Amino acid sequence: MENPPQRRDSQTSHLRASDSDRERIATVLGEALSTGQLSHEEYSERLDGLYQAKTMGELEVLTHDLQVDRPRPAASPVSYAPSANSEPENIVAVFGGAERKGRWRVRRRTKAFAVFGGLRFDLSEAQFEAKEVEITVNAVFGGAEIIVPEGVEVRCSGVGVFGGFDVQSPPDVDPSAPVVVVKGLALFGGVSGRVRRRRER
Repeated sequence: MENPPQRRDSQTSHLRASDSDRERIATVLGEALSTGQLSHEEYSERLDGLYQAKTMGELEVLTHDLQVDRPRPAASPVSYAPSANSEPENIVAVFGGAERKGRWRVRRRTKAFAVFGGLRFDLSEAQFEAKEVEITVNAVFGGAEIIVPEGVEVRCSGVGVFGGFDVQSPPDVDPSAPVVVVKGLALFGGVSGRVRRRRER
């Protein structure tokens, strides 16, 4: 187990931390995990400290030894809300519809099923639990629409049988943004995707 980081003094260390401050630190920790600077155990320990921190000083010590860029509030179109353990979210639309929008939490895995119904996932203001999330859509005589913010990479491996998957990645991908993997089956149905530009918000 790593030794706890030492507290540092700064002009802002006494200020109370906000949710957006915690989100920025969570992004830094996630990037450090993906680049090998933190082990999974260290990442989990610092993540625990992140959600217990009350001041900016307590947040600063969690990242002072990491070689990553500190993201600014307006620098990224997405935010992270990591979770050490996450169960898949199951969404069902039968002869009806289901929608996720606003600042909802995108789980590491989402399983959606539509039968004579419609699904809509708007990720433009969502919080992502991980750098890579997976959305599995099975649509039978139904459909789904997936909306992603600018910079987010989309990888589609869905199969269409008398239906189709039309989910493409934006042309300009931000390496620091999450990756959305879309899987599933469209049987007499369709799954489509589009990018929501910042000016549309």
